[in-house]
Amino acid sequence: MATGRTHRPATRSRGIPEATVARLPLYLRALTALSERSVPTVSSEELAAAAGVNSAKLRKDFSYLGSYGTRGVGYDVEYLVYQISRELGLTQDWPVVIVGIGNLGAALAGYGGFASRGFRVAALIDADPAMTGKPVAGIPVQHTDELEKIVAEDGVSIGVIATPAGVAQVVCDRLVAAGVTSILNFAPTVLSVPDGVDVRKVDLSIELQILAFHEQRKAGEEPGADTAEAPAAVPSAGRATGEGERKGPDGDMPAVMPA
Repeated sequence: MATGRTHRPATRSRGIPEATVARLPLYLRALTALSERSVPTVSSEELAAAAGVNSAKLRKDFSYLGSYGTRGVGYDVEYLVYQISRELGLTQDWPVVIVGIGNLGAALAGYGGFASRGFRVAALIDADPAMTGKPVAGIPVQHTDELEKIVAEDGVSIGVIATPAGVAQVVCDRLVAAGVTSILNFAPTVLSVPDGVDVRKVDLSIELQILAFHEQRKAGEEPGADTAEAPAAVPSAGRATGEGERKGPDGDMPAVMPA
């Protein structure tokens, strides 16, 4: 089976928009559920509803794949599962390393959805010497000193960072220097990477803040309603504006993280 290091998905060379690429996993999830129920075909309206998009957008997305369905019949479920899986590179073997085996990293290590979607957890890495050799989800944890060796020997091109924010950039730099070209970042910080390296950021606190915004709106509590009565904030003497920002729960970050 091919490894992630020598084979890359063809989405960019085929000119598929990033917005479409971001929706392909949604379609694949809905199609996989249909396949598991032995549903042979599905209409664009039914699939769009299952994926949470409108049918016109779905048909446009599938046109980039060369799939147009059959009038009166719809789309062949099994063929679409294969086609989208191939486009996303999921018909290959993608070795993944997870760095930072705290509660989140351990949970990710035990996630059963990786293997079924073409991702193999090749190694778990942590800086704590007490964790070295400890099995997590059946995989022994290795020390960060072995990071470069692991990446090279397993042909790893995807790294998952689940470390505290303060060390995430250092870990990222080491992964990139070792040859990792795609990073999934769970650390509450923005990573700087060179051209040619892709980063996807997952921040649960931001998602919760967005939900809180919608809950506030649903409750009819418009932000800024009392702005006219509120006194203007005055910076402390001897400080430049902005220096008085309070620290968030993760250290030197704003209390509300930027998107």
